[in-house]
Amino acid sequence: KHLYSLRKNQHQHIKSYSISTLSLEPSQVHSTMAANVPIVFNEALNLQQLGVPEGSIKHGLTTMESDSWIICVEPSQVTMVDLKNGGQVTRRNISAEAAIMNPTANILALRSGAVVQMFNLDTKQKLKSYNMPEPVLYWKWASSSTLALVSASSVFHWNITGPEDPAKMFDRHQSVGPNCQIINYHLSPDSKWCLLGGISAGAGGVVNGNMQLYSTEKKVSQPLQGHAGAFAVIKLIGRDDPAQVLVFHDKKNDNPGDAPKIFIMEVGRDPAKGPAFRLAPTQIPVPPDAAQDFPVSLVVSKKEEVAFLMTKMGYIYMFDIPSGKTMYRAKITNDTVFCTASQDSSGAMFGITVRKGQVFRIQLNGPALVPYIVTTLRDNDLAIKVAGRLNLPGAENLYAAEFERLITARDVVAAAKLVASSGTALRTPATIARFQQIPAEPGSPQPVFQYFSTLLESGRLNEQESIELAKPVLQQGRPQLMEKWLKDDKLQCSEALGDLIMPSDAGMALSVYLRSECHAKAINCFVQRGEYDKIVPYSTSVGFKMDYSSMLSQLLFNNPQGALDLAKGLVNAEGGPLIDIQSTAEAFLSSNRVQETTAFLLEALKENKPEHAYLQTKLLEINLIGGAPQVADAIMQNGILTHYDRPHVGKLCEKAGMWQRAAEHYTDINDIKRVFKNSHQMTPEFVVEYFGKLNREQSIALMKDMLSRGPANVQVCVEIAKKYNEELGAKDLVEVFEQSKAIEGLYYYLGAIVNFSEDPIVHFKYIQSSCMLGQFKEAERVCRDSNIYNPDEVKKYLKGAKLPDPRPLIHVCDRYDFVDELTEYLYLNSLLQYIEVYVTKVSPSKTPMVIGKLFDLGANEDFIKRLLMAVGTACPVDELVEIAETRNRLRLLQPWLEARVATGSTEAATHNALGKIIITINKDPKAFLINNMFYEPKVLGPFCESLDPSLAFLAYKKGSGECDDQLIKISFDHGLYRDLARYLVERQDLELWAKVLNKDETEGAEEDPQKRQLIDQVVEWALPESTSADEVSCTVKAFMAADLPGELIVLLERIILQGSDFSDNKNLQNLLILTAIRADGSRVAGYVDQLDNFDAKDIALICVSESHMLYEEAYSIYCKFSKPEFMQSKEDQEELQVLAIGVLVDFMKDLDRAKTYASQVDKKPVWSKLGKAQLEEKLPADAIESYINAEDPSEYIAVCAEANDSEIYTELIPYLEMARKSMQENVIDTELIYAFAKTNRLTDLEMFVNGPNVANIQSIGDRCFDEGLYNAAKKIFTSINNNSKLALCHIHLEEYREAVAAAGKANNVSTWKSVCFACLRAGEFRLASQCGLEVIKYPDHVDDIVNCYSDLGHFTHLVSLFEQGLGLEDAHIGIFTELGILYTKHVPEKVMEHCKVFFSKLNVSKVVRACERARLFSPAVYLYMQDKQFDNAVKVMMDRAPAYENELFLDAIVKVRNAEIMYKAVQFYLNLHPLGFTKLMEVVEPHVDHSRVVSQLRRTGDWALQLGQQYMKNVQGADLSAVNEALNELYIEDEDYESLRKSIDRFKNFNMIALAQKLAAHELLEFRRISAYVYRCNKKWNQSIELSKGDRMWKDCIDTANESTDAEIIEKLLRFFCETSEKECFCAALYTCYTHISPDVALELGWINGYHNFVVPFLIQTFKHTHDRLKALESKTMKADDSGNAEDDIAASYGGLNGFNNGMLMIESGGLGLAQPPQMGNGIDMSGFGVPNGVPNGMPPQGMPQMGMSMGM
Repeated sequence: KHLYSLRKNQHQHIKSYSISTLSLEPSQVHSTMAANVPIVFNEALNLQQLGVPEGSIKHGLTTMESDSWIICVEPSQVTMVDLKNGGQVTRRNISAEAAIMNPTANILALRSGAVVQMFNLDTKQKLKSYNMPEPVLYWKWASSSTLALVSASSVFHWNITGPEDPAKMFDRHQSVGPNCQIINYHLSPDSKWCLLGGISAGAGGVVNGNMQLYSTEKKVSQPLQGHAGAFAVIKLIGRDDPAQVLVFHDKKNDNPGDAPKIFIMEVGRDPAKGPAFRLAPTQIPVPPDAAQDFPVSLVVSKKEEVAFLMTKMGYIYMFDIPSGKTMYRAKITNDTVFCTASQDSSGAMFGITVRKGQVFRIQLNGPALVPYIVTTLRDNDLAIKVAGRLNLPGAENLYAAEFERLITARDVVAAAKLVASSGTALRTPATIARFQQIPAEPGSPQPVFQYFSTLLESGRLNEQESIELAKPVLQQGRPQLMEKWLKDDKLQCSEALGDLIMPSDAGMALSVYLRSECHAKAINCFVQRGEYDKIVPYSTSVGFKMDYSSMLSQLLFNNPQGALDLAKGLVNAEGGPLIDIQSTAEAFLSSNRVQETTAFLLEALKENKPEHAYLQTKLLEINLIGGAPQVADAIMQNGILTHYDRPHVGKLCEKAGMWQRAAEHYTDINDIKRVFKNSHQMTPEFVVEYFGKLNREQSIALMKDMLSRGPANVQVCVEIAKKYNEELGAKDLVEVFEQSKAIEGLYYYLGAIVNFSEDPIVHFKYIQSSCMLGQFKEAERVCRDSNIYNPDEVKKYLKGAKLPDPRPLIHVCDRYDFVDELTEYLYLNSLLQYIEVYVTKVSPSKTPMVIGKLFDLGANEDFIKRLLMAVGTACPVDELVEIAETRNRLRLLQPWLEARVATGSTEAATHNALGKIIITINKDPKAFLINNMFYEPKVLGPFCESLDPSLAFLAYKKGSGECDDQLIKISFDHGLYRDLARYLVERQDLELWAKVLNKDETEGAEEDPQKRQLIDQVVEWALPESTSADEVSCTVKAFMAADLPGELIVLLERIILQGSDFSDNKNLQNLLILTAIRADGSRVAGYVDQLDNFDAKDIALICVSESHMLYEEAYSIYCKFSKPEFMQSKEDQEELQVLAIGVLVDFMKDLDRAKTYASQVDKKPVWSKLGKAQLEEKLPADAIESYINAEDPSEYIAVCAEANDSEIYTELIPYLEMARKSMQENVIDTELIYAFAKTNRLTDLEMFVNGPNVANIQSIGDRCFDEGLYNAAKKIFTSINNNSKLALCHIHLEEYREAVAAAGKANNVSTWKSVCFACLRAGEFRLASQCGLEVIKYPDHVDDIVNCYSDLGHFTHLVSLFEQGLGLEDAHIGIFTELGILYTKHVPEKVMEHCKVFFSKLNVSKVVRACERARLFSPAVYLYMQDKQFDNAVKVMMDRAPAYENELFLDAIVKVRNAEIMYKAVQFYLNLHPLGFTKLMEVVEPHVDHSRVVSQLRRTGDWALQLGQQYMKNVQGADLSAVNEALNELYIEDEDYESLRKSIDRFKNFNMIALAQKLAAHELLEFRRISAYVYRCNKKWNQSIELSKGDRMWKDCIDTANESTDAEIIEKLLRFFCETSEKECFCAALYTCYTHISPDVALELGWINGYHNFVVPFLIQTFKHTHDRLKALESKTMKADDSGNAEDDIAASYGGLNGFNNGMLMIESGGLGLAQPPQMGNGIDMSGFGVPNGVPNGMPPQGMPQMGMSMGM
């Protein structure tokens, strides 16, 4: 009964939460369970509300492997719900059968058929893919790295790491064989045990469960009978190693009546370690109504070591694994839970219900568990064990009673174990005292030690226990035990424990202080251990503040190195330096600690900040002047400081002889020049690199200065010029070297850059310097290889220099075509041998230019001939011949040309030149033109035209077509027609024929006589002479191409008809007929009759073409050649016959003649051709007859279409029956059924559709239905069991009962809806209601039913229909919602009852809108409240008076989300319900801005403020200005000064000055006193005193003056008392303000006014105070003992140290060596450190704090 009421309560509270506020953490989810129930049940989210369809929320499609993701597979996508990110939904367009997400990583596994793939969603990569050998029936992530795949016969493991494919683990046992549905699979934590579980159907409707436990080590299986199991790792008392146990449900299949049990046993334990843990099976308490129930999953909570067992009927069982006992049972849902997962962080379990998609969360309710076990289960032993193991409350009394019993029995060990297992319940100082009080047994250890030993074994001691244990251990001198316990974290560290350990071991005490965060004492330990470098990091890390300056001052004298370490730590502290760098450096330096000063500054200035420029300068200065320049040099070498005064440091470096460092720091060129006078003492590398820091002008000036001091600097200047050539510019550098006359330096500089430079001046100057130094080979090389220099400039220089070796000039002139100038220079300077060298070795191709220039210079012909013979074949012929021809010296070349021919030269130019000479001297030119194969006709042809046209014809003819245009022109120009005709026939070139036959002729002009003469020569001579068929054919084609049909016909008739060798030539016959077709169609018929050897098909096709339309001639050709004497093959005959009838039907359009011809030949192809033509001419009846004669069903589609158009179904039936004999086509059978239907042959139709056919029955049925053939459609739909359409047929035939029966068989919502509407219109309300109940099961169609009933006005029947729908098994939310809406319209008195009864099944928003439209506001408010829409509920109650209910309003107002509604509610109550205002404010007080509410009350009126006074008193604790001021005003108005004074004292947040000014003039004294008090609180002393004076409140005046501590105000008050003769007040003021009154003032006023007796107490007190101060001063100034002399001696010893050790100072890794500091007073400037006056050596006067005191406190 308790469980049932709890379940009911849960269903009333479970709500759907918005995804934006979703959280799966227990602290943030509203619990729906009672506080005394040991579990917490929450609904986390709902998958349907996230858009997941109902059909996808079931086993196999929705998976949840952990508390991170829920994966749902939909028909076309995969939906992923991210539980860690507020339930964010991601949808991917992925088509898969199943999907599953890795429990720890975003790795998605997809399965489609036998293909399994893994994808990493973070990196968007496919990790693995595998095609399984058999289908996968179940899969699950066995671990974060292993995917388990279960097939019909085996189990596979697939590791996500590595390239391995899925590995077979084991075969399925016969108990979990193929007839068993696998529902779970688990892998043990050590991966050595596998548990496979499944269910199967048993006898009597029982669901049997079987499991297979498999050992991967032993390779054996053990069958188990049960439904669910899981592995767990638990900690057992008395064992050091954890236990891996198997928890499983046991239910014997052969004894279904036996109660199920829970088994817990350890698996995988090494026998050598002891026996395995195993519990006796315990019976599971199954409720009577769940006898057929069975578990679907078992989830282990690792955190609490409990197991949750979930059953199909929605029961949850909670077991304690260490004891095996059932702790709780409850029914949490009516829906099947098909998917569960655990949340390791909280120990909770998640589950998903099938179809509805409710995701719920179950967690152990710790605070209620132990009380539940004690009160409900009454198992104190279990309560004690659970409370101790989980550290839960509720068992304190049990622990105390048991402890007392054991202590009384002197069972110390058991009592200690009880305390250890009790959590914190018994671990108190009182318990320790109890053990200390127990006397020890002889021979046994002390009980308290036994107690501590037990606690140490079980865990960690608390603070008090640690201290009590440490006391005796340290007393016994065994600190090593403490060290071991601290290392094992067995003790809780505290300050007291550290103090206890400190005398024995400072290091261990430091460890304790650090762990217990006792910062001051930890630092004290660092100081005692000398670990100064650890102080600052530690203080910074823990945020501890201390006085470092005093510590540093003391260390500087006692331990300089420690002071240095501490100072380094202080300047390197995180967040910035903790000391002033300059003052610290000053302190080091004032103590003659130059070495430490340098080391400190190097550490402090390592960040190289601009603001440290002065300190950087000083650092270098003290080392340069102090005799350690090498230190400064090393600092500058490292480059760690860059902001110092560079000119100043440069001067110091120059004085120290550090020339390179000085140069680095100078920027003025004069300073640089001065330093570089010592460049001989600088390294060349430095000098070269240094120039890179100068600008261009400075570099040039410095180089000039260096070169001006002699040749010693030339070499380094050359290196400088080489490196900075681009920066300084070659031109300026050349000028520098030339001005210094350093030609050799210039040569070496330019030689280094000339190969890479593109500056012309560089190349020219290098050539020039090379020539000046006699380096002719370099000059020749540059002239030969360079492309940069100015050739004209170089040429002029070389010609002017008249070098003994002209080769540089030769290369320049040769490369840049100064050949004429070169030839003239060499010839005139008698350097003829260099001319020969030039043309033979340098550039033979330039020989023609040289020869031409020699011709012009009148050189000897023998020299020229000798030169030519020397060059030989290397000389180009064309250019030489051209030069010789222009100068009329061609004959001079004849011997050279003949010599070239004799050597076998085939160059065309050589033979052209020789031919010109032969033709000119007329030495048998015809033989040369005919026989020579190497000359160019294009060259010799024009040369011969002017001499002899026939020679030109021969030359052109030799060109083999290259000179056809020139040949034709010369033939026409000189009348060579016969030669041209023969040439044309022989060439067989159609393009050449086109050139002569298609000469340009204007239309209408006379024929060209030259063309006519050429044609005549062709016909009369050239063609008759030819015996080549190819020549004849080409000539005929040429005539055709030239469009000369008349001449062609005459030519062909002469060849074919008049008898010749070509009379039977098929090509010529074809050509003759084709020419006649084109030119004279009247001759075609005669040629067809006369000729027999031509291509009939091709000719006939040309005849019927659109351009000729010779249909009769084509018909004659087909008829003639279809005869047997012309065609032997019957197939060819039939083909021609088809073509013949095609001419009749396609071109002549004579169907009657075609039908006659078809009857004559009586061939099926002919009939088919005729049928197709008749069909195209819209003669379907004739076409059907022709197709039947042809037995041709090929055009059945067109025939059926035409027959349907003409509605000749009777004629169509024989054709379709003929077609079915040879074809099985859907269209034929379909059209035959339609024809039967149209001709009303229903019997034949029924026989046909029931027999074998391939018709599309559905489509023809729809066709008949659409055309109103309902009887035929009824038979058709009956044959295919299409009950949906059959029902519609019955409707049209008004057979309503039959229609309902057919709709029931169809069970389709659209059919139900159609039948319902038809019955409704026909008045068949009972049948309509029967159909409507089936329709409203579907939410999407509810509106259609409502609209139809409403349109027809049947409202009563509509309400009755939905009331019946409430009883449907699968009634959905839409039915309840729509009925509620209908009640608002038609039965308003039932609305409230309906809402209360069925609220959880309503769409609240729809029903609320309906209620508001019907002005039913009370139900609307109720719905808003139940749906937690408190904002809307409050709005309705404020807007609609009948809906207001005070208690309901107060309950809703505190739950609204929009705070503005609360302020509207405030105004609502002020206006309409003022008496309830105080109650309202008590409710909303934590949620409103009180300042705003007070402002609202002010705007409403004074009465509102009075009304809200109690509210403002309640909230005044927030100390808000608006509230304080409003209450103060009310107090003033009510003259309640006591409340006002209390308010001012407690709450200060208001305008006090304004209040004081307001009260200063109040008529009541107490309010004026309050005004003075307010002035006093705000330190307005004068105003307060004056106000008190006016009211003669002397005590207030004295207290105010004393509080001010202002001597002037006090003196003024004293004088006022004297003036007003207030002696007592004068005396009281002296006593009260004693510490602030100068004695001379008191004495003066007492003497002047005669108040001697009143001033004497003040004088006595003053003398007493003065005496005490003097005595204390004397004690402080007493002479000290000699204990401080040792420090004086140490300080004096520093003065005897002079200089560094051996003058050396080594720079190490960031610090200085330990050399002795130098004496101060050796010239170091100390002025920059600003030593304060009165402080010796710049050291602060503070001393080192005592070690026992906290630093900085």
